[in-house]
This record gives sequence, C-alpha cells and structure tokens, in this order.
Amino acid sequence: MFLLSKRNLNIMAENIREQLRQLLLEKSVRTGEFTLASGKQSDLYVDCRVTSFDARGARLIGEAGWACVQKKLTGASLSAAAIGGMTLGADPISLAIGMESARQQPNSFLQVFTVRKEAKEYGAGRRIEGNFSSGDPVVVVDDVITTGGSTLRAIDAIEAEGGKILFAFVLVDREEGGRQALEERGVVVVSLFTRTELLAGS
Repeated sequence: MFLLSKRNLNIMAENIREQLRQLLLEKSVRTGEFTLASGKQSDLYVDCRVTSFDARGARLIGEAGWACVQKKLTGASLSAAAIGGMTLGADPISLAIGMESARQQPNSFLQVFTVRKEAKEYGAGRRIEGNFSSGDPVVVVDDVITTGGSTLRAIDAIEAEGGKILFAFVLVDREEGGRQALEERGVVVVSLFTRTELLAGS
C-alpha cells in the first residue's frame, strides 16, 4: 500500500492553497476606492462569496480550510464539536470545511451551524441555526476580517447561547486591526491568508 510522506502531503496542501489564492485573486479581489461594511475607506475589496459559492472554490476552501483548522486543533490539543459564523459570509466556508472533515474523519467530524444577524420573531426564535448545542466547543468563522466587528457579534451570540469559542478561522485577514480586536477579546485568530500573502506576487 502506497503511503504519502509528510513532505508530499505538505506539498499537496500548499498546491491546494495556491490554487485557492489564484481563484480568490481572479474572482474576489478588486482594487480601487471602496467603502467597507465597517464604514472604513479602502483601496482593496475582497468579496469572498464569489469564490466560496463557486463549486471549485468551495472544494478548495474545504480542503485548505480543514487542513488549517485540523492543524490548529491538533497542535493545541483541542477538540471541536462544530464550526460556524455570521450569515452570509461564513456559511459556505463553514459547510465546506465541515464536509471535508466528514470526508476525512467519518467517525469524528465537525457539525455546522449559522448565526443569524437577529433572532427570528417566529417559531423557536433562534439566533443560531443548525447543529449547535449549548456547551459545544466551536470554531467561529468569518470570510474576511477588517475591524473584526462581525466576528465579534457572532462570538457574542454564540457565547450567549452557551457555546465555547476555541478560536476564529478566517479566510482573509485584511491586516487592518481585526486580528488585534479579536485577540484583545481573548480569541486566537487563524487565517488562511493575510492581505500580504494573498497579494504576494500579484
């Protein structure tokens, strides 16, 4: 039986990550003058949803994202029950990573949930939908962090429902203070790309 060496696995992981970087540059990155959701002005706009809702993009996010999340969980001896974040940006990322975890670890995989911007005014009136229970240790997700505001709102909602935040996973850290804001809250940030890494050589 042929087994891949750790070096070959690392090469494969980097190849997948590079494919995802190129797809983000092609589909999601725009330069110019933009007003961001935070209200800040920026010369860079990254719409990760164009990539995360692309079938190939979702597959790459699942593979690269799960490798990144799994490395953090293993390295810190952590065990997560679920993954999710604020709708809409986090939803396809969380699902892609959850699906890849189930593919690789069918007996021990991440459940997936989503955080509504506001609780429903009907039915059970839930703020968090999907596979989440009070007391769950979870990874909170965001597509892009600038100031960290939307991620912090998701964290507030999760903690209000009894969830325990292990760390935050973000697809792109714009390097504009969001990481520091989350770390001041005591939440470690794991990013698949920083702005610097994403734009390197582009």
